[in-house]
Amino acid sequence: MDFIDYYKLLELDKNADESDIKKAYRKLARKYHPDLNPNDKVANAKFQQINEANEVLSDPEKRKKYDKFGKDWKHADANAASQQYSSNQGRPDSSGSYSEQDFSEFFGSMFGGGGQGRRQTKFRGQDLHAELHLSLEAAYLSQKQTLTVNGKNIRLTIPAGIENGQTIKITGQGGDGMNGGPKGDLYIKFAITNQTKFKRDGNNLYTTVNLDLYTAILGGETTIDTFSGKVKLKIQPETQAGAKVRLKGKGFPLYKKEGEFGDLIITYNVKTPKNLSEKEKELFKELSKLRHEN
Repeated sequence: MDFIDYYKLLELDKNADESDIKKAYRKLARKYHPDLNPNDKVANAKFQQINEANEVLSDPEKRKKYDKFGKDWKHADANAASQQYSSNQGRPDSSGSYSEQDFSEFFGSMFGGGGQGRRQTKFRGQDLHAELHLSLEAAYLSQKQTLTVNGKNIRLTIPAGIENGQTIKITGQGGDGMNGGPKGDLYIKFAITNQTKFKRDGNNLYTTVNLDLYTAILGGETTIDTFSGKVKLKIQPETQAGAKVRLKGKGFPLYKKEGEFGDLIITYNVKTPKNLSEKEKELFKELSKLRHEN
């Protein structure tokens, strides 16, 4: 397999910090994401390489091994074990050298060779990491998606109420093990983008509703949008600017708790009328006099 320079792949230098790596990965992942490049094998292969590079460079331990061993970083633990065996387990023969049998036993135990009939050591496969972008509207509903990771299509159900930054584990969908070892796991981190008029805080949603001055003073009704549809609000007379109302159960769904929702908190913003006619100004003056007389 050709050596892949992860730093070059992510357009980074070797002094890049965690924030630099995260920004570079997100930029390139969006560019080469399979959803944006359907049936483009080159883009899909690039996307998989970018995921692999991010997995290694964003993990301090893996990055340390990669920086030290380069293309052989995945075998760093085996190399260290070999050195440990040589220093602690090997025994020099009468000439002061280690015998061929000593090393054949070691490699036989590690990789099953040497003809000694020793049991092969099983190695667990690598964990893989991916990032999935969802809109806030999509995160409101449970949905099924298919991800392409390392050339494999993985179907998963995303429960409603997933949080921004939340990571879920899919057992056994990581890299293949060695010598019959188990597969690694796949970790998917969610990035939730919000382009709605609602602000999300946990399971609650927040929004602002504008009221005209007359409705705020006299009361009335207004219709607002929620994630579950339109709702009529009854406005109490003499509603003040900045007043808040809470709509129970109109917020965001609770993760993996079907039928349970947070609340929607509304803040009223009273709009002052503009471009008043002379008649309207006179009426406001009359109102002002009445207020002062009282």
